[in-house]
Amino acid sequence: MDRRRVRDGFVLKPHQRVGVFVDIQNMYYSAKHLYNAKVNFKKVLEQAVNGRQLIRAIAYGIKADIKEEGNFFEALEKIGFEVKTKDLQVFVDGSKKGDWDVGIAMDAMRLAPKLDVVVLVSGDGDFRDLVEYLKSSGCRTEIMAFKKTASSKLIGVADSFTDLASRKYLIK
Repeated sequence: MDRRRVRDGFVLKPHQRVGVFVDIQNMYYSAKHLYNAKVNFKKVLEQAVNGRQLIRAIAYGIKADIKEEGNFFEALEKIGFEVKTKDLQVFVDGSKKGDWDVGIAMDAMRLAPKLDVVVLVSGDGDFRDLVEYLKSSGCRTEIMAFKKTASSKLIGVADSFTDLASRKYLIK
């Protein structure tokens, strides 16, 4: 058996339809704080698909009005991601909020009937219920995140986990 085509005892087949959902902020801040590095999203996408049929790859980001973010979002599109962005919310007390948890969950649920495998690139424990739902809907669930910051409960309910701590997923 070709070891590159097996993940956690599950044989990866070319006909499997894959959807990839990336929580950019979760990955960006984890890589920055843990490794003082950036995520190599091209390598992440390659590993997520791993020879299977990519149906959709969506990356979700928060616009923070930083000059370089436009180039970053364009680079993600060039490697195959559909990029969804929304503005950072700033409240009257000065606090800020920006996340895509509900948007990611809704997209994954909407696309699940067209997918065999959902790859969630996030370690956010809030996605545990989503993963359980996707599994009950017949989708294989694969998590890719940094083990040091990923929720153990999220890892525990997924069919597969890939730790992104490897050098091939990081850019120094």
